[in-house]
Amino acid sequence: MDKILRINMGANGGPEAKTESLGDYAGMGGRGLTSAIISKEVPPSCHPLGEDNKLVIAPGLLSGSAAAMSGRISVGCKSPLTGGIKEANAGGQPSQMLGRLGYAAIVLEGKPAEDSLYKVFINNDGVQIQTDNSLRMLGNYDLVDKMKAEYGEKIACISIGQAGEMKLAGASVAFTDMELRPTRHAGRGGVGAVMGAKGVKVIVVDDAGCKMRSPADAEKFKTANKEFVAGLRKHEISGEGLPAFGTNVMTNIINEAGAYPTKNFQLGRFDGCEMISGETQAELENARGGEGSATHGCHRGCVIRCSGTFYDKDGNYVTKQPEYETVWSHGGNCGINDLDAIAQIDRLDDDYGLDTIEMGATVAVAMEAGIAEFGDAEAAINLVKEVGKGSPLGRVLGSGAEVTGKVLGVERVPVVKGQAMPAYDPRGIQGIGVTYATSTMGADHTAGYAVASNVAGVGGKTDPLSPEGQAELSKNLQIATAAIDATGMCLFIAFPLLDQPETFQAMVDLINAFSGSNMTADDVTELGKSILKSEREFNAAAGFTNRDDRLPDYFKKEKLPPHDITFQVSDQELDQVHSY
Repeated sequence: MDKILRINMGANGGPEAKTESLGDYAGMGGRGLTSAIISKEVPPSCHPLGEDNKLVIAPGLLSGSAAAMSGRISVGCKSPLTGGIKEANAGGQPSQMLGRLGYAAIVLEGKPAEDSLYKVFINNDGVQIQTDNSLRMLGNYDLVDKMKAEYGEKIACISIGQAGEMKLAGASVAFTDMELRPTRHAGRGGVGAVMGAKGVKVIVVDDAGCKMRSPADAEKFKTANKEFVAGLRKHEISGEGLPAFGTNVMTNIINEAGAYPTKNFQLGRFDGCEMISGETQAELENARGGEGSATHGCHRGCVIRCSGTFYDKDGNYVTKQPEYETVWSHGGNCGINDLDAIAQIDRLDDDYGLDTIEMGATVAVAMEAGIAEFGDAEAAINLVKEVGKGSPLGRVLGSGAEVTGKVLGVERVPVVKGQAMPAYDPRGIQGIGVTYATSTMGADHTAGYAVASNVAGVGGKTDPLSPEGQAELSKNLQIATAAIDATGMCLFIAFPLLDQPETFQAMVDLINAFSGSNMTADDVTELGKSILKSEREFNAAAGFTNRDDRLPDYFKKEKLPPHDITFQVSDQELDQVHSY
């Protein structure tokens, strides 16, 4: 990948595309590239929906190659939700296709003068940008069907639904999967709202005629890839648990640990947990059958295959297999124990283009406010539908948990830097609380997945209920995660990387064989640090201080059943996380 595609949506005479060399961004990919461009080119004080913000879509360093697990894609901008820098990533097909087309990034710049919607078509012959207001307020599913009818079945799509068009801070960017369904989402931080502010409804990618990217040393690459895959397959989590039960395998585990946030983070265990667990979900999906039911990859080259496909009782496709975070956010967090209802909401979120974590947290806040009762699945479905309608209530809900809490007068709102917490209570898993508090991204479990050590014992065991060692653990994981996000590899490779030194070395060898570089383990660490440093500097310039690296006060005051514990890590320890 040797070029950047810049699309100026505010150019005189209409949107204008140009291709340029990587220049100072050479050797960067994924989150490394999105954060570098945002840090260098976006004024930290700009309005996230204004012309000065940019939306950067970047495949990883290995995307478009035969490297296993290399199909993740990063989306970066100044976040409308947090007001700081944002990187959200997703699976799906566009990353591999953009890599084969030679694009290290697409950068959407400026803002259209008129209120029109645009579609962008990218193939081996170049780029076409067209006005198409017939796409207005289409959901992602209807939109993709329309693109298939126009461009054929060999494409991939990057798109927004109604939430992105309305520029709601909970809006996601959708990426189509191998079946050309808009089921993979860069969900966090309102990246879809920024795409909507640029006036771009859909980017269609067609890599016909493009070859797979070739490694610098084919033999070493092949050997390293084989060793890497073997390591993934022999680990009990990436090779057994995730393929069999999907990410929702964590439901029973976290519930047993007493850290499963229930009814808007009031409790650490959910009585209806077994009914929505990964084991129950897989059993239901296998019983109903259908292609890709309980085990499925989110992109070509995936060997973990932790995704799946959810069909209703009559065998009709509903959505991709709802992931752990989605099942929790729309399930236990709202007191709902019905997998079919959760799948319906997941379909609505994907169609409207909404982050399932933010939306589920928001519905739970609304339930605490008395807008609906905890456990009322029909009411939850109707609240999400309000967002799709664009009603006043829907626009409030679509703006996220923090805004909804303010509008409805709720004190207990589980957010950091404006972003809702995912499916682990920081009192029951203290390490993930450190990550929530100190991540550059706002509350984000993927930024430094301390659950691996705190609960699963991966890479060593740290007591989840003790503050001891949690700051250092989160710090190291945040560094490692930033580096992985730059490669375009799935974060779940971290499980074997932490437990199997030979698999970590195989990943380093894979990168070196592909790029012709001589990266060491220390270089991987330095890459992660450099990414975090640029993100921290952007946030500081945007007005963030260490006071923003804190959990809401009630996590330090309210004890979480069943362990009856508060968040114990001190402010002083939190302030040391990014001192390196």
